[in-house]
Amino acid sequence: MSESPSALGFRMPAEWEPQEGVWLSWPHNLETWPGKFEPIPPKFGEITATISRFEPVFLNCPEDLQVSAVKCLIHAEAEMEQVRFFDHPTNDSWCRDHGPIFIRHDETGEIAATDWRYNSWGGKYPPFDLDNNIPGRISEALGLRRFVFEQVLEGGSIEVNGAGDLLTTEACLLNPNRNPNLSRAEIEGALRQGLGVDRILWIGEGIIGDDTDGHVDDLARFYASDGIVTCLETDRDDANFPILEENLERLKTLRTRDGDRFKINTLPMPEPCVHEGQRMPASYANFLIINEAVLMPTFRQGDRDSEATSILACCFPDREIITIDCFDLVWGLGTLHCISQQQPESMVDVRC
Repeated sequence: MSESPSALGFRMPAEWEPQEGVWLSWPHNLETWPGKFEPIPPKFGEITATISRFEPVFLNCPEDLQVSAVKCLIHAEAEMEQVRFFDHPTNDSWCRDHGPIFIRHDETGEIAATDWRYNSWGGKYPPFDLDNNIPGRISEALGLRRFVFEQVLEGGSIEVNGAGDLLTTEACLLNPNRNPNLSRAEIEGALRQGLGVDRILWIGEGIIGDDTDGHVDDLARFYASDGIVTCLETDRDDANFPILEENLERLKTLRTRDGDRFKINTLPMPEPCVHEGQRMPASYANFLIINEAVLMPTFRQGDRDSEATSILACCFPDREIITIDCFDLVWGLGTLHCISQQQPESMVDVRC
């Protein structure tokens, strides 16, 4: 790669900017949801159907799974003209992490793909060779320019506001199971060059039960260029309490590009979700922003689910907040944002 995406004028748009569609990888790995796989394909059908009301859905789904996938989609009343299948085999379904991270050139409108190395969160769940090939396959299928990086990077580990700021965690990006030979400064440099950002904002640890070593999309998310919504635990006896308190304090020290404090809204944490003795990384912060709507995970917790819905409605007053029951889905250790990757629309500068 002779010139970096940043040097060429590309940047990673914020998730709320107009989207061409959303990528998903159809579920098939029974070991991801051991003993609880049966409800997962119908849940993906529901999620696909919901997104299809607003924009296209692109499915990495090998040919031998497409007949059963179509049945799930029809049953969920998906807008089938909005769904496009790609014969791309995967090892698993976490498209946020194994899919390409898309960037856009705001002057020309060109969409390109950045292809970072994927090692299944530090080699935890081999094999992952098919997943690592997905950015290349998508780039080829769409005819997109592709920028290949040797560094490990997962989409769920970063959050951008489209205005040059990137939020991430030390727990994940500085973990030696990702890029052990790179310093913090070198990792920051790769992010700047690859994603067109110029400020890297760091917080600390991830929530209990998160096998990704602390992805930021379970912790804190931009809802505007100067606004962050972050999780907070009110039970002092909960193991997440000190983790989220520290992250909140660090967020309070950050400043916008104009030198002001970020507007910070807090989301409640769900009551602990435990299955077979294992605490799962249930978080309302794992929402997905799409055109005109926000999909938010819920966990069958009544008042807490409602409280989180109301907070996100305040953060996104011009979008419909749609709740998706993710009680079964989170047994795979991720929910809506983890399974998806948005592809920005090709258009001239629309940042907000």
